[in-house]
This record gives sequence, C-alpha cells and structure tokens, in this order.
Amino acid sequence: MQVEKFYYDNKIVKAFGLATIIFGIVGMLAGLWAAIQIYYPASSLNFAPTTFGRLRPLHTNAIIFAFVGNASFAGIYYSLQRLCKARMFSDKLSWLHFWGWQAIIAAAAITLLLGKTTGKEYAELEWPIDIAITLVWVIFGINMFGTILKRREKHLYVAIWFYIATWVTVAMLHIVNSIEIPVSALKSYSWYAGVQDALVQWWYGHNAVAFFLTTPVLGLMYYFLPKAANRPVYSYRLSIIHFWALIFIYIWAGPHHLLYTALPDWAQSLGVVFSIMLIAPSWGGMLNGLFTLRGAWDKVREDPVLKFMVVAITCYGMSTFEGPMLSLKSVNAISHFSDWTIAHVHIGGLGWNGFLAFAILYYMIPKMWGTSLYSKKMATNHFWLGTIGIILYAVPMYWAGFEQSIMWKQFTPEGQLKFEFMQTVNNIKPMYWARSVGGALYLAGAIMMVINLAKTMAKGRFIANEAAEAAPLVKEHSAKKEYWHRILERKPVTMLVLSLIMVSIGGLIQLIPTFLVKSNVPTIASVKPYSPLELQGRDIYIREGCYTCHSQMVRPFRDEVKRYGEYSKAGEFVYDHPFQWGSKRTGPDLARVGGKYPDSWHYNHMYEPGSMTDGSLMPQYVWLFDKAIDTASTPAKIRAMRTLGVPYPKGYDKIANRDLMVQADSIAANLKKDKIETPANVEIVALIAYLQRIGRDIKAEPKKPLADNK
Repeated sequence: MQVEKFYYDNKIVKAFGLATIIFGIVGMLAGLWAAIQIYYPASSLNFAPTTFGRLRPLHTNAIIFAFVGNASFAGIYYSLQRLCKARMFSDKLSWLHFWGWQAIIAAAAITLLLGKTTGKEYAELEWPIDIAITLVWVIFGINMFGTILKRREKHLYVAIWFYIATWVTVAMLHIVNSIEIPVSALKSYSWYAGVQDALVQWWYGHNAVAFFLTTPVLGLMYYFLPKAANRPVYSYRLSIIHFWALIFIYIWAGPHHLLYTALPDWAQSLGVVFSIMLIAPSWGGMLNGLFTLRGAWDKVREDPVLKFMVVAITCYGMSTFEGPMLSLKSVNAISHFSDWTIAHVHIGGLGWNGFLAFAILYYMIPKMWGTSLYSKKMATNHFWLGTIGIILYAVPMYWAGFEQSIMWKQFTPEGQLKFEFMQTVNNIKPMYWARSVGGALYLAGAIMMVINLAKTMAKGRFIANEAAEAAPLVKEHSAKKEYWHRILERKPVTMLVLSLIMVSIGGLIQLIPTFLVKSNVPTIASVKPYSPLELQGRDIYIREGCYTCHSQMVRPFRDEVKRYGEYSKAGEFVYDHPFQWGSKRTGPDLARVGGKYPDSWHYNHMYEPGSMTDGSLMPQYVWLFDKAIDTASTPAKIRAMRTLGVPYPKGYDKIANRDLMVQADSIAANLKKDKIETPANVEIVALIAYLQRIGRDIKAEPKKPLADNK
C-alpha cells in the first residue's frame, strides 16, 4: 500500500501553548492578589475593578478558560493530529478558533473588572460573550470532527473518546445555562429564577468541572503519559469502563452543591447517590494512569515530565475521592460554605489541572523545537516548588475550614451561640497568610518554567510543519468477530450521539420535574417582586460580586437558625433572576439581613467596614457614594422582568422611576435623621434598599426544635 506524506501543524499548537503560559501567569497573579485581599483588604487599592468581588471571578475564569482551556486546546491539537495521522481539517478554522478564544478571554477580563457579570459562578460572562463562546466552540467542533473523519487510523484511541464527550457536553451545558434575557448590550437576567436557577447553575457548574477541567485533561493524560513513559496504557478495557461510566454518572452529581438548601430533597438525594458512585470510574482512570507506569519508576525519578504527571494523577485521585465524601450530608453539613471547599477545589486545580498542563508543555515544546529541555534541574526545582506550594495552600485551608465549622456550631451551656461570626474570621487569618505563601511558591515555580521553556526555544529551531507519513485509511469489513467497542471506535459520529444521550439522561431527569411539577417550588403569598429601587440595588450587589463572600441561604441547622433567623424556603426566591445563594461565607449569611440594622449602619459599613464591624475583611466601596443610579435602565429592567413572569402591572415600566425616587427620598430622609447627608439618587441608596428588603417577605413561623447534631 502506498504511503502518503503530509505535515502536522505545529504553529497552532505553539500559539495555544504560548497563550497557556501567558494566561497561566496572569490567572495565578490574580489569584494571589485576591488571596492577599482576604486578610489585607486595603490591597484592593479602593479601586472598584480590583476589589475581591470582581477579582475573584476574573481569577476563576482566567484559570479555567484561559489557562486550562488553552492548555487543553494545545494538547488536543498536538495529540489529535498524531492519533489520526492527519493534519487538522482546516488551518483557517484552527486560527479562527485560536483568535476567537483569545478575544473571548480579553472580553471576559475587561467586562468582569468593569462589573459586567451575570452573577453565576463560572458562567459570569454576559450574553454577547456567551454567543461568541458558542460560535467558537462550534468552529472547534467542526475542525476536530473534520480531522477525525479524514483520519488515516482505523480506530479512535481512548484520548479521542474524551475529546468527543468534552465537546458535546460542554456545548449542551453552556447553551442550557446561558439562556437569559438581554436588558442592554452588557446586561441580562437569567431565564430561570431561585430554586430552578440554582439547580441549572450547579448542573452546569459541577459539570463544567467535569467536562472542561476533567474529561479533556483525562484525554491528554491517556495520550501524553504513555508517550512520556514509552509504555502502553495499562488496561484497554478499564479505559472503556472509565470513559462510559464517568460521562454517564458525572452529570447527575450537581445537586450535591445544594445540600440542605431549599432544593427539593429528592434532587439532593439523587446528587448524593451519584456522587458516591463517581468514586469507581474516577479511581478507575487514576489507577489506569498510575499502573501505566509499572516498571518505569526509575524513569519517573529522572524525568520531570513524569514527576508532574504522577502528582497530577494522584491529585486527581484525591479530589475525586474527597468530592464524593463531601457529598455525604453529614460531611457536607460541616464543609459547605467553609474554606474546606476551597482546599478541595485547589487540590484539583493546582495539582491535577496545573501540573498536567506543566507536564504537557515540558513534553511538547522541546519536540516542536527539535531539541532537549534546557534544564531538567530547573524543571525539577519547579516541581518541588509547586508541590510544596500546593501543600502550603491546601493544609491551612483545611485547617481554616474545620475551625470555621466547629466555631460556627458551638453553643454555651445556656444554649447561646458561643462565638460571634467575626471571632471565626479573626481566628483563621494566620491560615489565610499561609495560603498566600503557598500560592506565591506555586507562582514562582511557574515563572521558573517560563524561563526554562524560553531558553529551550532559544536553543532549538521551531518546526512549523512537521513531516509525517502514513498509509491511507481503507474501509474494510473483517470476517473475524470484533469486540463491540472496537466496532464503535470506527464510528465517531455514533460515538458523538451515544455520548450526548449518556450525558443528557441525568440532566433531563433532574431538570424536567423541577420545572414542570409546581409542588417542587411552592409559592408564598407574602413574597412580592422587588421595587424598582431594590431591583437596581440588587444589580449593584451582583455587580460588586457580593455573592462571592456572602450567602443568602439559611440551612435548617440549629446554629444557623439561631445566628441568622428562620431557615430558607423555596418560595422565597421565585423573583430572583439569578439566585444568590452563594457558595462561601467569608462574611455572614444575608438571607435575613433586611431590617436587622438601620439604614445608617449599612451606609457606614459600606464606606468604612471596620467602623461598624471590628476586624472586618470587607474592602471599602467608596464609589457607591458618588455614582448616580442608572435610572435610564429601569424601564428595560422592568420589561425584562415582566417577560420572565414577574407580576409587575402592565405599563409599570413607564412610571417605575417615579416609585424609585419616592423610596430613594425616604432612605435619604432616614439617613438625614442620623446626621448623614447624601443625595437620594446615588448607588449606595439603592444598595441599602436591596439589603433592607432581603428576607423581609417571610414572616417568622414558630420555631420547631432542631436536633443538636444539626
């Protein structure tokens, strides 16, 4: 058979690789800055774009989509060509994908710092950027499937299975979670409200971790680990079980982020059951990776690429064991809203995603420049700096999480809460200091990698078009009976459709009843829509990222009811687009804050938090006192809310600003009584209106005794 000659496109891999390096450093710097702000809020510089509430979403988006995303694309473009024995389907599509993705990242950075956010974790980007993501993702899919269809290899290798599942599932998650109604060019409201929004968001949020931070990286592991170790994958059949079980089970686990909340119990229980089941396929993948290195441990000691991979896979195993454990209700009651979750997330982020990204960069760049790595010693030092950094980051956060939960739940013999919330905050400040030291070490290691890779490139010569040859693919039917999965591996479109079916089942079973069965979200007659001023204040609250530090969800635990008030109910949130339940309590829960303090308290607290709460970690929000409320947007916001089913009267959009100013004047008058002179039309007045409204529609019911162990 005649052999065909062709060339692999290394230029696109180089572009994604360099973007990985640049955005990795940027994302880590943003994370370190945010970590320092937790114990030194003045480091925000009293500048709106650099406060924690805006910097934190920038950090998460930069790491997830810019660092890990670009690393995954670099690895996929490198490995897919070699696994298919074919150049990418279209060079033009490759570059459209690259520049489109970088434009999305740049737009994300600008808009997030400006406070243009949907307020939904890991999905903060506004509607025009969501549309751009969809278009670029389709371009990537066409290019990937075009390459697969023109391949010269008969069977699809395991890494490609994971790439296919990643593409189809991320597309589904992004489209469903991004259904929103635009209000202006950079403002929208989630189509879903309250409980339904929370379920959709964490169906997306958990599975963004699964199908953007896990499945593509597993595909990279299955390609680069055997290549670096020069060993075959330990078990082909274990790969099959790992793949199909993982993509089917993972999609069900989202509700474990919402345990003990107002989400219906049946949905919470489904999330718990499938989370526990996830241990099996996850550890199957981990063991398949580690057992691939059997007999190669001498090489691991010498090769920094394999060092990074071993720790990455180990961190994957740790995270995928700890995650299901945190899904047990008894454990979740301790861990949720605490820094334990932060430790868990960063074992996966720093260890699994970060170290595997470093490993593939160390592997690909010397090969594409036709040389050896400039310094193995520097790479080894990077490895140890990174490993120590992970430990110094995670251990203090575990400690902080345990201490928070223990202190939150303690009572005196007389039945009173033993500790004020701020006592827990002050107790764990040393852990926050240690965490930032760990992050700084990890960043220092990454900078060392940049120097090492730059010197590697300098001593080699880039091979833009790498020559290769292979026999063309000949379709033939073998009389010999084949294993069922070997047949499936010849049919990429069938694998795409089956993957879509597998990942759709769990989502449909969870989402449809929550939306169609009214008893799942019982209404409460006393719950009314927000006034125009409160709606404007809520949007300011979301813009400033207050949800990153405060929750609005009182769980039915003795300590939470005692500390915050009546536990939260599903019907409270029917007009919340989006929901604001939060996932971390750096500050106290705000679900019942309405009416707890006078207007002047909120005014002073936002201007100088330490003046009202000694030791507060909140930054100052001085710009709220001068910036005028955007009353021009009020009619459009009211119309959007009416479209979403909020029962404002017909034509109310035309007179909403009249009611807004009446309420604003009332708050300004209240402040004047406390000797605070402020214009009625500034943003602080709107924010006060919203804060004073939260939770006030719910009349306290007679409290039932709650078990002490809750």
